[in-house]
Amino acid sequence: MKKDNSEEMSLGMNAEPFDYISETERLIIRPLKKDDYVNWLNAFENRFPSQHRNDKGKMDMTECTPNWFHHLVDRHQELARTDAVYVFGVFRKEDGTHLGMIDIATLARADFQWASFGYTIHNQYWRKGYGKEAVNEALLIAFEQLKFHRIEAHINLDNIPSMKLAESVGMEFECVRKGFIHENDEWTDHLVYYKNSSYERITVQK
Repeated sequence: MKKDNSEEMSLGMNAEPFDYISETERLIIRPLKKDDYVNWLNAFENRFPSQHRNDKGKMDMTECTPNWFHHLVDRHQELARTDAVYVFGVFRKEDGTHLGMIDIATLARADFQWASFGYTIHNQYWRKGYGKEAVNEALLIAFEQLKFHRIEAHINLDNIPSMKLAESVGMEFECVRKGFIHENDEWTDHLVYYKNSSYERITVQK
């Protein structure tokens, strides 16, 4: 794991740019930069149609202009500076292709050091082990660099691929939280998977 500027990340209200970089065998995980626009847009535009209910598939990107994207990058920086959410792009090391996104959101600090995280890999890059490799590294970032003790994944009841991915990196099923997240104009139940900071890196089988 390679790190830049990581010591103050967990303190909140950090004035320094959020520029942490982590590398695995095949991936680079880092915040988006403004010059990522074309690479980022191409990945979304080249998605396959939706593969299941929880996959958004190909999306209308008409409103996602360079200016829109630059504001998005600035917003990600502001969220990190206030210790609210840390958003990372997932890039393939060999050619820089944008593969997906990971976000780590602070739920509580103080005596809890508790966060949730979400992950997505563009569906044209599924079944290559990128999701497991990225999530495995994201957990280490959350524990070692952002100093969280507990990480949760909140998963729709029918999202079997996400359940399998969480389990593959050593997360444990804890409970179903009823009416937990507001989605599609209703409060929905979610599975809660968790991992505490005793986490050890899982060997990724490609």
